[in-house]
Amino acid sequence: MDSSQLYMLPSKRGGGAGGGEEVVFVEDLRSSDAPVNKKLCTTNTVVNFPIASATTTTTTTGNSNVTITAASQEPLSNQSLSIMSNGNPSDIDEDLHSRQLAVYGRETMRRMFASNVLVSGLQGLGAEIAKNLILAGVKSVTLHDEGVVELWDLSSNFVFTEDDVGKNRALASIQKLQELNNAVVISSLTTPLTKEQLADFQTVVFTDISLEKAIEFDDYCHKHNPPIPFIKTEVRGLFGSLFCDFGPEFTVFDVDGNDPHTGIIASISNDNPAMVACVDDERLEFQDGDLVIFSEIHGMSQLNDGKPRKVKSSRPYSFFIEEDTTSYGAYQRGGIVTQVKQPKVLKFKTLQESLKNPGEFLLSDFSKFDRPPVLHLAFQALDKFRQELGRFPVAGSEDDAQKFISLVTDVNNNSGESKIEEIDPKLLRHFAFGARAVLNPMAAMFGGIVGQEVVKACSGKFHPIFQFFYFDSIESLPTEPLDPVDLKPLNSRYDAQISVFGRKLQKKLENANTFVVGSGALGCEFLKNLALMGVSCSKQGKLTITDDDVIEKSNLSRQFLFRDWNIGQAKSTVAATAATLINPRFNIEALQNRASSETENVFDDTFWENLNVVVNALDNVNARLYIDQRCVYFQKPLLESGTLGAKCNTQMVIPHLTENYGASRDPPEKQAPMCTVHSFPHNIDHCLTWARSEFEGLLEKTPTEVNAYLSSPSEYTSAMINSGDAQARDNLERVLDCLDMDKCETFQDCITWTRLRFEDYFVNRVKQLTFTFPEDATTSNGALFWSAPKRFPRALDFSVDDPSHLQFIMAGSILRAETFGIPIPDWVKSPKKLADAINNVMVPEFEPKTGVKIVTDEKATSTSAASIDDAAVINELVRKLENCHKNLPPGFKMNPVQFEKDDDTNFHMDLIAGLANMRARNYSIPEVDKLKAKFIAGRIIPAIATATAMATGFVCLELYKVLSEGHKLEDYRNTFANLALPLFSIAEPVPPITIKHQEMSWTVWDRWIIENNPTLRELLQWLKNKGLIAYSISFGSCLLFNSMFPNHKTRMDKKMVELVRDVAKAELPPFRKHFDVVIACEDEEDNDVDIPQVSIYFK
Repeated sequence: MDSSQLYMLPSKRGGGAGGGEEVVFVEDLRSSDAPVNKKLCTTNTVVNFPIASATTTTTTTGNSNVTITAASQEPLSNQSLSIMSNGNPSDIDEDLHSRQLAVYGRETMRRMFASNVLVSGLQGLGAEIAKNLILAGVKSVTLHDEGVVELWDLSSNFVFTEDDVGKNRALASIQKLQELNNAVVISSLTTPLTKEQLADFQTVVFTDISLEKAIEFDDYCHKHNPPIPFIKTEVRGLFGSLFCDFGPEFTVFDVDGNDPHTGIIASISNDNPAMVACVDDERLEFQDGDLVIFSEIHGMSQLNDGKPRKVKSSRPYSFFIEEDTTSYGAYQRGGIVTQVKQPKVLKFKTLQESLKNPGEFLLSDFSKFDRPPVLHLAFQALDKFRQELGRFPVAGSEDDAQKFISLVTDVNNNSGESKIEEIDPKLLRHFAFGARAVLNPMAAMFGGIVGQEVVKACSGKFHPIFQFFYFDSIESLPTEPLDPVDLKPLNSRYDAQISVFGRKLQKKLENANTFVVGSGALGCEFLKNLALMGVSCSKQGKLTITDDDVIEKSNLSRQFLFRDWNIGQAKSTVAATAATLINPRFNIEALQNRASSETENVFDDTFWENLNVVVNALDNVNARLYIDQRCVYFQKPLLESGTLGAKCNTQMVIPHLTENYGASRDPPEKQAPMCTVHSFPHNIDHCLTWARSEFEGLLEKTPTEVNAYLSSPSEYTSAMINSGDAQARDNLERVLDCLDMDKCETFQDCITWTRLRFEDYFVNRVKQLTFTFPEDATTSNGALFWSAPKRFPRALDFSVDDPSHLQFIMAGSILRAETFGIPIPDWVKSPKKLADAINNVMVPEFEPKTGVKIVTDEKATSTSAASIDDAAVINELVRKLENCHKNLPPGFKMNPVQFEKDDDTNFHMDLIAGLANMRARNYSIPEVDKLKAKFIAGRIIPAIATATAMATGFVCLELYKVLSEGHKLEDYRNTFANLALPLFSIAEPVPPITIKHQEMSWTVWDRWIIENNPTLRELLQWLKNKGLIAYSISFGSCLLFNSMFPNHKTRMDKKMVELVRDVAKAELPPFRKHFDVVIACEDEEDNDVDIPQVSIYFK
């Protein structure tokens, strides 16, 4: 699946929150030999954990208790890494971490693997942060909490059960968090922290700490050498805060995570300043001030010196450089321009300084641009309230609310120039009422954001939040005023949530009928969130989850409900079972059906009509569009989300309030012309697209075609003769070649076949191409044929001394042998023996031919040229094939090889990377390693746990609104976020388009329903009563009525259902109560009127 299948808002480029601030990063802070709590961890530090079920050992050293998980011998861990004796990762498990590697790259991952992180405060937020870091694979996570589990905590913490009540939070968390990734050392601290202990960590995170203590710890971290990145965060009801201090100077090595932008040069002027024009293949992404370097320029070779030059006056296809080129050689052809990404240095202030002078806040919702300064005061006032009274404000207590408002006023009055003139007391009242509660959606959202900030602190990858971020979702509250009595606890696991939303909404959540579509990364997070919120957790409620996929190893780094022993099992079943462990009251049914038109007997009308809400957790656009269409049809709210690397988006689809998902579409990704891929590649993507196409053609499609012939030779050949076109000719040629000249009976035959393929692909075809179009060839208008973006190719010289050539032959031979069922000898992996076998291959000399037609038309869709004698050629091929068939052993068949990117032992990616890199070498295109090739050829969607968690948190905040009902359009929020920049863009959804006719109006959400099994005459009259004259009625592609056809008038008194069955020959299944017709209407003035879909109920 490629990225175009994800519904993401357009990617945005811009600076992070730091604006023009400067930023520092100290490399020795990330050294791989950094200690793991060396003062504390004196015993039982187990690094290479083999399992997911951990036991614990508690050791007391001085006045501190530390617990480290150790392992019992059970199945292999979720994220086993090869760990050396000193605890350093010697390698990255690319099968497991492929999606994360696509976001971070190897260097960032290695820095994370060397980082020790402290997470203090293990209520819901701390658990979410720890989960995301453990999945990401930091070196160690130390969990600190002095408090004990309360029933209250079960509203937001997925690791606690009712059996944990009364236990220390850190100790109760350690075992279940260890299950997520046994390559991470997890320990616990249960006594008060001292600032000196912070020196053992590369990053420290506090989720429940007093301001006084936070200032003390931050000051120590800020002054420490090297500085220790310090993060303070908390969620209080529907309000959240985040503060980052990464030290006096912190270097961001990669601000946005994007690959350097490039352009293919078309011309360069001899001017001062010089203008550089690029081919209009795609728009340039350079901005004024960017630094670029030049390479491969012919003529003006002075620019090929590797010196960075500054861009100015950037335009879509051209820019200027600050350089005098008047004395340089004249530009002739070729050239690549590449952006040089610059590190950025940020100078963070301490928490104490920032409280007085916070600078610019990172905004998320521009309709609340004045909200962050108020919340800045509110969180300080809450700290004062807790210090004075030793507790949080009580939900529903007006006295506590007034006390809190008074403290906010005091803080504001002491703010000097930052004083706010007017503060909404209603907002502060809501803040006070919910202050004790940690809500799961808020914890999930902030857990994703904070987890990403920790990764930034450990690696220097992506721009940190600089320095405060505040957020609220006050619109999630019920629209009607809440009775203080309704907020009082019930001694239940949902008490924290009840203290914010009241008992009535809690009941609605529990009784909801919910449909979750998809059980991957998003689906796992959603199930966890919904279980904690109590959604569908009663006998009246029910959650149905469906996913037809099974668990793969690469899922385990994000889809946190799965373990390695679940590989191969159904995703939905495993996820549902895991979710019931979070909340045993979860009433959930897991199905393995793909939600599509083929399964409408499973997800029938009754199923859809009984739903309260649908939550999409899908990974492709077509499935999303289908669910969207069903939600519109049955008028059900749809909560949509998607992620792409560090980006996420959410879209609320609310009946009659918002547009539907399908109302707006991203433009399709630009596809390279067929002739570019086949003959004129100019980037590695073209080479990899060609390589995958060749892989599938040689190893899957051709063997499948052979088997189709062998299973029924006469029928197959008859079909080809009847077809009689170029495609039929190609099919027959491939089948004949495979069974005749290219047939392999021994492994040596497979080596011969692969060696000759090398010669064909990378020598002979290139020689033919350059013979047909020499380097000095010109087009019909006199321009050089080999001008940008075309690159002139050169044939390769095969050598057994080139390891990449040997690797190509080995991978190709092994896979060819698989298709013929030939045993693979062990000696193939011996370079010397393989080289000897290759040297035995006779490679014929190649002579280019004249008159060979090579497709250069960018609009062409096939390289197969039609011929006037195709029929004669096909007849001859059939005759040869019949003769060849007689010589095959009885029962012979081939074994097609289906491409599987996530198994590094199957040689699939070895062959594709080899094909692509040899082709790249032909055309002087930079080659890529196997991992990069896997990302592109395997169409891997970059994914990280932090973005997934954040997206589901945003969605579940909207779920409160959907199930409480009564909210207006302006209460809902769509979100686009990019954790890399960081950027948050939260806005109201777009309303649906309204169509008006006379006194009526309707939108896409309306469906006209006619009951009582009407006749055609009754239907026409029903429409006439609305001022509409129907001139055409159709069911699917069948016309049931048209006013222009006289014989259709004989159908007037027939029931519509009879017409559907008799005329359209439709079989209406027993579960179907109605059918839909499309009616074309006009008004009394002969103007066409686009009416809603009409549903006719016949039962």
